[in-house]
Amino acid sequence: MIKTIFLLTPVYVTFFWFLLLLINRPLGQKPKRFLSLFMGASFVVYVSHFLFFSSLPDAYYWIDPYYQYASLLVYPLYFIYIRQLMVDANFSLRTSGVFLIAPTLVFLLYLTGYIMTPEYIFKAWLEDRSVYPDNSGIQYMNLIRPLIPIVFIVQALYVMITSFIYINKYRDKAEQYYSDMQDSRTKSVMVLNTTLVVTSISSIILSALGKDFFKQNELALAFPSVIFSSTLFLIGWLGYRQKSINPSYEMPTNVMLPVDELPPLKQQLILNRIKTLFETDKVYQNTHLTIQDVSLAVGTNRTYVSSIINQSYNMNFCRFVNEYRLKVLEKLLLDDVDMTYQALAEQCGFGSIDSMKRAVKAKTGCSINDWRRTLPKDTHTI
Repeated sequence: MIKTIFLLTPVYVTFFWFLLLLINRPLGQKPKRFLSLFMGASFVVYVSHFLFFSSLPDAYYWIDPYYQYASLLVYPLYFIYIRQLMVDANFSLRTSGVFLIAPTLVFLLYLTGYIMTPEYIFKAWLEDRSVYPDNSGIQYMNLIRPLIPIVFIVQALYVMITSFIYINKYRDKAEQYYSDMQDSRTKSVMVLNTTLVVTSISSIILSALGKDFFKQNELALAFPSVIFSSTLFLIGWLGYRQKSINPSYEMPTNVMLPVDELPPLKQQLILNRIKTLFETDKVYQNTHLTIQDVSLAVGTNRTYVSSIINQSYNMNFCRFVNEYRLKVLEKLLLDDVDMTYQALAEQCGFGSIDSMKRAVKAKTGCSINDWRRTLPKDTHTI
């Protein structure tokens, strides 16, 4: 009974996130589609583990080739998810599909051996790799089988290293789009990626130990069950909450002149409209404000809005919006208004208390209370 629980727990976790990410995917959250497929591939892997360790050879025989394929698809699907999160506006066979080539080729080679080997011989080989050494199908499988762990490990290392490179490279992109400090940070992606590293290292270690080790010591199944159930649940939860760091898919950008080539009058007109939106219309009070919202209100391309804000104020969009919110917060603190942090955050336009604290810390290096003590009593408001 305990053994069954250990085997089924990661099955339940991956199936839960597969369905939730597939069904409940808000508009503009395309990357979640590939995180859902990642969970789907993981689900096939853990169903296969359940059949193998539950001594159901007939059932496992039919799923074995797809187990091998799913295990090789896990890292490419996660990597495509990361690329969609940060780099690619849309899935492209040319840029992202290339990561599916190696798993698919190895699967087809494995499937060929699976088909050409009689069922009773293949089942025996799954239990003992040394059986039927003279059979041509087994000879072929003994040549192909070592490719799987090699491709698996190479993919795991590549994805782990490249994902962290992407995080460092594209961390500033979100600040040019979101106004909320929490939305514009890549901390959650870093935690998500670190969680995958733990999962990857555990997978490599367990792969090196081999299935025979766990068949002989069934209590040892508790270790991978706890590790993988916990890390995969965390990956699903973080991925479910994570917003795209590359939001270009939300607003297709037409081919336009570089902002420096715009007539000065046109640039000034855009700047004046931006000022009106913030100083008169107080759009910063919208906690979910994005640069696309501002661009649509101004009636221009978001690239122009971003460039003009950068040139005129020497700051990105996120910092620009939060300057206005901080001025409101400064006034409320000076007036010594008796409000909770939650009420202050809502009044100023921050999406949360954490976002408000981050904005204060980024600007002053202080906590809100420490900043309050440094404010001169004659400071004026916006």
